[in-house]
Amino acid sequence: MVKEIIINSSASETRVSITEDGSLVDFFVDYPENRRMVGDIYLGKVARVLPGIRAAFINIGMKHDAFLHFSDIGLRTKDFQTLAGDDSDVDLEDEAEDKPNPPQQQPNQDMRLINGIPKLKKGQDVIIQITKEPVSNKGVRVTTSVSIPGRFCVLLPFDNKVGISKKISDYKERRRLRNLARGILPPNYGLIIRTVAKNQSEEALLEDLNLLKKTWAKIEEAIKTEQPPALVYQDLNTTSSVIRDLFTPDVSKVVIDSKKLYKQIKDYVELVHPDLAEKVEYYKSKQSVFEAYKIEEQIKTLFGRKVPMKSGGYLIIDHTEAMVVVDVNSGRYAANKEQELNSLKTDLEAAREIARQLRLRDIGGLIVIDFIDLEDDKNRKKVYDELKKEFRRDRAKVSLLPMSDFGLVEITRQRIRQNIMQMTYEQCPYCAGTGLLTKKSHVLHDIEEWIGKHKTNSSERSLILKCHPAIADKLNEGFFSMLLKLQLKNFIRIKIVEENTLSMHQYRFYSKKDKVDLTN
Repeated sequence: MVKEIIINSSASETRVSITEDGSLVDFFVDYPENRRMVGDIYLGKVARVLPGIRAAFINIGMKHDAFLHFSDIGLRTKDFQTLAGDDSDVDLEDEAEDKPNPPQQQPNQDMRLINGIPKLKKGQDVIIQITKEPVSNKGVRVTTSVSIPGRFCVLLPFDNKVGISKKISDYKERRRLRNLARGILPPNYGLIIRTVAKNQSEEALLEDLNLLKKTWAKIEEAIKTEQPPALVYQDLNTTSSVIRDLFTPDVSKVVIDSKKLYKQIKDYVELVHPDLAEKVEYYKSKQSVFEAYKIEEQIKTLFGRKVPMKSGGYLIIDHTEAMVVVDVNSGRYAANKEQELNSLKTDLEAAREIARQLRLRDIGGLIVIDFIDLEDDKNRKKVYDELKKEFRRDRAKVSLLPMSDFGLVEITRQRIRQNIMQMTYEQCPYCAGTGLLTKKSHVLHDIEEWIGKHKTNSSERSLILKCHPAIADKLNEGFFSMLLKLQLKNFIRIKIVEENTLSMHQYRFYSKKDKVDLTN
């Protein structure tokens, strides 16, 4: 399998794609105005403590306060994978017994749970780290268990644990890395060895650890001098974090079309992993790098509601407030006697494509898939097993339930950041995201109803109506127009003003005399 990282950079955005044998498997977009926040560390101030929902809200200077669940309080390393990138699971081992000195006191140790409720008080200073970016009208999710990811290690200040990525399966290598970590780890620190550390020397790990310790020293200094709310550590942007976390020896090459970005990445790789530096290439052709590698046409399917499949079937992906719904359609069936076989073939192909689409679009939360109905329980299990197999390649944590009698499969996928649709698109000001517009006839009916109520409740007889140009045209349409009928029927004078800023279903009535808004 040929695995490549292709980077397209422009003044407005940087796009990073990861392909396997030419097929797009991961896609990231880095916008200057929408900076990646996962991994950032803040000195915040407790705004509210709500035992009823087992959470606290922390003021970190953003529009919405950060959400800190009680389960994210304490000396834990459970959430490190959301910051580290590619190591979704680790084996952790408490090293506290091996340490002659007890852990030093840190501010966050004052928040340990008592009867399930933390010792948190309103106005208290707290060090937190972002684990999930804001989604819709929700603020960021945070943890007090700070971790700092490097190339080969993840540093856990005051955690006293050693962990090895489960993706390193060789027993001897795991034992070697664990012993090595214990040997280089200073007191009152924990360490997680990442997948890319496999077969690395002690010198390489020690160098990475020293860089992380220097970073933590700077954070400690900032905490002492800054006043909350304050950002005390900013993690790498999306592009740099992809190179740090996903540029592994199995990657054939990294192709970059920006000279400035190429130099930055080349210098970084030569510093942390010189053996991989020769795989970093600068793309010089006038043709777009995404066009040359046939990525642009694959990206177009990311933004479509309908995703075609090779067999002739297709997926429909719909986003709702509570979940994402995926409908599997066969397109057309063959002979009736082969219906079960055709359905199974389409469902298996859909399982592979759905796993790929969830990764590409970075869809998280609750996902419900409506597969084509299968009569045989063995065939249902085949589809379920195919889904499980495909999701093993996913870096995010995924849990799924077996197919129900109605052909439904429920999935939860770890959500860290906004999905690609939320990052790329804004809500339509006309339909408010519904994709539906009110019929003009219904808007005219509402206007007529409003005028009837106004006539009953007010003596004002000269009005100004501001509405969308399309509604204005409809009111003025014909010799004996709707507007003329309304004026004659209600003994009222109405002047229409076209307003492009109003959507089709919006209108405003004003008093012609004193320009007061009368609509409400």
